[in-house]
Amino acid sequence: MRINYLFPNKFKKIGWLILIPSAILGLVTLIFEYEPSFLDFELPAIFITELFGDTKIFGMVTNNILNDVVGILIIISSLLVAFSKEESEDEYISKIRLESLVWAVYVNYGILLLSFLIIYDLSFIWVMWFNMFTILIFFIVRFYWQISKLKKSANYEE
Repeated sequence: MRINYLFPNKFKKIGWLILIPSAILGLVTLIFEYEPSFLDFELPAIFITELFGDTKIFGMVTNNILNDVVGILIIISSLLVAFSKEESEDEYISKIRLESLVWAVYVNYGILLLSFLIIYDLSFIWVMWFNMFTILIFFIVRFYWQISKLKKSANYEE
């Protein structure tokens, strides 16, 4: 079966090489609220809501781009890790991939539904921020867990 929607296998290594340092940098940035001043830029924005001011549709804002760069790197590298072919991609691997994706969507939206019920105000914004990344993370964790189980059972049979 020809699978056209997956990246070549070599992209997985590139994805891991970007994902791990990006995730560590993201956590450090989050925990220590690190925003180096040399990354402050005037950027165009579509919707601007000032804390105690006007709301504009278009304009320029001053923003530190570290969070943006880290977020973009995490998303791109997670996509590369999650959707790169395995060395031996067959129908069973495709089945595991599909089941893992469905499972990740269910878990992700289950957590989001629960969050709607028990988390409020600014804390909910944090949940939504993390929710952007968790579906890919849940998929990666479950997919590789299932692949490792498959490899262990194959080694056991030999």
